[in-house]
Amino acid sequence: MITELNGFKEEIKSELENHIIPFWNELCDYEKGGFYGYMSSDLELDKNAEKGVILHSRILWFYSNCYLTLKREDCLEKAKHCFEFLKNYCVDRDQGGVYWLMNADGTVSDSMKHTYCQAFFIYAMASYYDASKDKEALELAMSVFNTVETKCVDDIAYLEAQSKEFELVENDALSENGLMADKTMNTVLHLIEAYTELYRVNPDKRVLERLKFQLELTYDKIYDKEGHKLLVFFDREMKVIGDIHSYGHDIEATWLLDRACDVIGDKELTKKISAINKAIVANIADIAFENGSLNNERDKTEINKIRIWWVQAESVVGFLNGYQRYNEEKYLEMSKSVWSYIKNHIIDKREGGEWFSQIEENGSYTKAKATVDPWKCPYHNGRMCLEVIRRVEG
Repeated sequence: MITELNGFKEEIKSELENHIIPFWNELCDYEKGGFYGYMSSDLELDKNAEKGVILHSRILWFYSNCYLTLKREDCLEKAKHCFEFLKNYCVDRDQGGVYWLMNADGTVSDSMKHTYCQAFFIYAMASYYDASKDKEALELAMSVFNTVETKCVDDIAYLEAQSKEFELVENDALSENGLMADKTMNTVLHLIEAYTELYRVNPDKRVLERLKFQLELTYDKIYDKEGHKLLVFFDREMKVIGDIHSYGHDIEATWLLDRACDVIGDKELTKKISAINKAIVANIADIAFENGSLNNERDKTEINKIRIWWVQAESVVGFLNGYQRYNEEKYLEMSKSVWSYIKNHIIDKREGGEWFSQIEENGSYTKAKATVDPWKCPYHNGRMCLEVIRRVEG
């Protein structure tokens, strides 16, 4: 089994070092700062495209962790380049928080303050601080943490889409399936992810308190204890709206929630969260794993079987985590099977390509979906590679 796992790891490590990292290296914008923000599915690069703050936060997280795991100085250099763009252009120094979207030259294109975006900025700054030991990164992470906890909460949970002045606006950025949600599972999940990383590098009691609140919120309001799944969309009172089951978010959540509990070290909380994670991964394996990969989601009675790049990447990690936690061989086989699907269908083998964004049921890639855009980034696939390397190497 060790030999088999090492082979699995080496394939994935090769994909990271010989394909994903070189691809993103080429997108570094040395003239205007940051990274180029758009490449079409035909691999046409738009050097004047807008630059997403989520995209740049994810790129910073990616290169920081490539340095931490692979010890490559060139990755730390790319992380610093991205850090400079984020700190110099994307932070609102007057009212707090970070913007949503920048123009190619770093001026503000969309000044929305979305809590989801704040979460990724915190996540990135915490990791960059770990990699670089630059205290300014930690100060920025804590500053945005304080902004979230003072301006992005109500008496129930977290607010989401707000204006530059922190006035509520429609949450269309994270609403889907014909629904307009006030609050979402997705934002809470990525706040957990961000606060876990922030607490790991800087064990602040305030961060710990709010991280525990988020985990309890997940257990009490977001987790469907009868359906063994996470609910997706909510109104302001955290009452569920719609009948959506996001398979990708479920499998991603299992290992992120486990990670949070590992970092916190609270036995009672770990017991509660571990129980729901075990139920979720078993449910996903039963209802969403099909033909060697993962279906996308269920909307009422309709199953969406499009293969999304990030869903497959998170499945590799989620099932590997399930195998390591529960010692059930089937989860390892599922993880390896999804990786095989990724190799054969998701990885773009064209010169200058990276990963296709999504694959239709007939096996063709969706040309309308870009190779790089404000959401398409090296975070999910890069993190998959890094997680497999770390987990197998111990």
